[in-house]
Amino acid sequence: MNNSVTNTARLLGAGLRALLVLTVVCGVLYPLAVTGVAQALFPTKANGSEITSGGRVVGSSLIGQQGYGLDYFQPRPAGGLGENSVNTQYELILSGATNRSGDNAGLIASVKEAKAEVVKDNSTAGYQVRPSQVPADAVTSSGSGLDPDISPAYADLQVHRVAERNGLPVARVRALVDRHTEDRTLGFMGEPRVNVLELNTALRNLIKG
Repeated sequence: MNNSVTNTARLLGAGLRALLVLTVVCGVLYPLAVTGVAQALFPTKANGSEITSGGRVVGSSLIGQQGYGLDYFQPRPAGGLGENSVNTQYELILSGATNRSGDNAGLIASVKEAKAEVVKDNSTAGYQVRPSQVPADAVTSSGSGLDPDISPAYADLQVHRVAERNGLPVARVRALVDRHTEDRTLGFMGEPRVNVLELNTALRNLIKG
């Protein structure tokens, strides 16, 4: 009987010591080490890829924002799982897609409506947008609904409108887009892209002079 109690106590003691050691190592030391390395080597990414303007944080380059006026470049549509009525800068309350199929009548109707709106909004007195010029990302949301990037084609489509509304030369606005166009990751992954928040922040600074 005494041996049984002794063995049980020994096992419980070993289990508690293992729990304590693993808690300290995995729950304290490892997170601190990872956080320290991340802050030392990748401080911007470790802190959420924040973008600042005028000394304050205006958002993250990883999450698309909505609510820009037509003086600025427009992001992809944000279609997803529910609308955010608290902070309309981020339209979706949940990340996700509508999961509509390509032949869904509602999806087809919304794409046609969005394409007509893109053509109307981006046509100016000296530049007429054709429906065939509207890229897919201008009328469809991404899988998450939070894509922060648009295609160079969609950014270029908006250049004339943005230039006209802000009294800027078209060439100057196009050069701004070119400077904020990123190539494929490592030269072969993904597609060329333009981060809308970064581009609009640069545009705001350009307007302010």
